[in-house]
Amino acid sequence: MEKFEKPIYVTKPFMPPLEEFCEGLKEVWENQWLTNNGPVLGRYREELKNYFETDNICLFNNGTLALQIALQGMGISGEVITTPFTFVATTHALYWNKIRPVFCDIEPDYFTLDPEKVEELITPWTTAILAVHVFGRPCKLNALADIAKRHNLALIYDAAHAFGGRVNGKPIGHYGDLSMFSFHATKLYHSIEGGMLTFKDPGLAQTFNYLKNFGFKSETEVVMPGTNAKMNEMQALMGSVVLNYMDHLLAKRKQVYEIYKERLQDVPGISFSPDSAPNVDYNYAYVPILVDEKEFGMSRDALYEKFKEYNVFARRYFYPLLNEFACYQSVSISKPLTVANQVAEKVLTLPTYADLEEDDVNKICDVIISV
Repeated sequence: MEKFEKPIYVTKPFMPPLEEFCEGLKEVWENQWLTNNGPVLGRYREELKNYFETDNICLFNNGTLALQIALQGMGISGEVITTPFTFVATTHALYWNKIRPVFCDIEPDYFTLDPEKVEELITPWTTAILAVHVFGRPCKLNALADIAKRHNLALIYDAAHAFGGRVNGKPIGHYGDLSMFSFHATKLYHSIEGGMLTFKDPGLAQTFNYLKNFGFKSETEVVMPGTNAKMNEMQALMGSVVLNYMDHLLAKRKQVYEIYKERLQDVPGISFSPDSAPNVDYNYAYVPILVDEKEFGMSRDALYEKFKEYNVFARRYFYPLLNEFACYQSVSISKPLTVANQVAEKVLTLPTYADLEEDDVNKICDVIISV
């Protein structure tokens, strides 16, 4: 089998028609307004309010700062129970707010925070649960909400992967006290870079707006020590244009996922997460598989390296676990991270993006089957 002529990466940003983006640039040039709450951003904000069916949103220049500001604006402190199986930005946001992460094990189906393990980690210093919709799969929403309510904890979701997902007919941002979405170029939906918060308490909007704009209340009044985390007009323009293609992007990701699953689900040692429940509209943002070395005859890492010989660059999301990074090794682990460790050693995410050809998906499957 010959290798791919051009590299196949785990993802590639969706680029809308150039003429559509350029048409929007004319307005930016005419306005001569590049940042600081311009008209393109204002219009984009309204489009997202309609898409998420809520007025309670706030836009940022990236998801990491959005999450940092969310924690700051909500007054989260002390300890926060979170997952070790996520991108480093989740825990970094806690660190920057001087909050101690308490790493909790994950459940084996969708790799999200295990509610049964959360409750036993709650202490008098616990103020919140920070859960992640890993690979866009929703967390166990009802169970986490019940725990948070009974223990008077804030329930925050890192929904970086979850744009376009819905549960019980509602956008996923309606669950919990607050959700953070990432609009990074590598995501299913993007605004080049960008981030967004959705939240239940409308009173948080003003606080978030202060915090992302140096704390300015007026031209001469600064009410809190904020930072600079504002989205600019170029980002808003890209986000607005890409939003028009969401149905196409969701359908394409689903198509790619289904080809992989049909071709690989009976391969010994290769496993997928169970299908989502009927009340969940999954966005198919990623295609994670678990590789069982004994059954497959090759380790996950060996397959990862073998792919490179064919010019395919899969990713070991998320490996290693966050608690294994040098900056978090001092965080004590009070309960075993059994499932998280097992998944981190086996998980491999396969390429998926808007213009990945069906023939290429099948050829990637052929590589797996052949080895």
